Amino acid sequence: MAGFPSPFGDADDGDLFDEYDEFVPGHVPTPGPFLDGHRVLTDEEHVHFHEVTRDLFEERTVYDMTFDYNLARLNLDSRHKTAGYRYAEEADDPAVLRAEFTPTTKFCPQTNTLTVGSFRAWNGLSERHEYDLVRVRAAPMHQNSESINERLAELEEEYRSTGEIGHVDDEEMRSPGMGRTAGADRTSSDGPNAPF
Repeated sequence: MAGFPSPFGDADDGDLFDEYDEFVPGHVPTPGPFLDGHRVLTDEEHVHFHEVTRDLFEERTVYDMTFDYNLARLNLDSRHKTAGYRYAEEADDPAVLRAEFTPTTKFCPQTNTLTVGSFRAWNGLSERHEYDLVRVRAAPMHQNSESINERLAELEEEYRSTGEIGHVDDEEMRSPGMGRTAGADRTSSDGPNAPF
């Protein structure tokens, strides 16, 4: 439809995206509570790490399936100005980076998969950036952020203690409250198991 850009993108959507070498404060999420009290990356520092992120996410296929692009591109998408990643170096240990993901909606069913995939990409390919550990959390605006963040903290603790990224099975990658496991205890009289 003329005059209305698709939220899902199309072949001619280049003008809807910032460039990877740009930091546009109005097109990235406001740093959330996971980054409070730490040194938030901006300008060239943010751009540098986000360019590395693009390459790692491409290699590990961390893709937003709704928009059919590398998750790093969400930060550049002018249609979703409050979604994407923000980064901060830990105040007590600048070799540790904190990454907070804000999804496009509070009920985004991919948030668990995307944050776990991000954690695995950053820490599984840690020789490609300057941080010993990248800690990942979902922003609290997501309806399942608490359970998602508990699982991310477990993965982080496992990585800290073993130096390895453990296996995550397909069931675990689903967002809590979504998929078959969400309604496992329901009977057929409970109604449909749909997110809406």
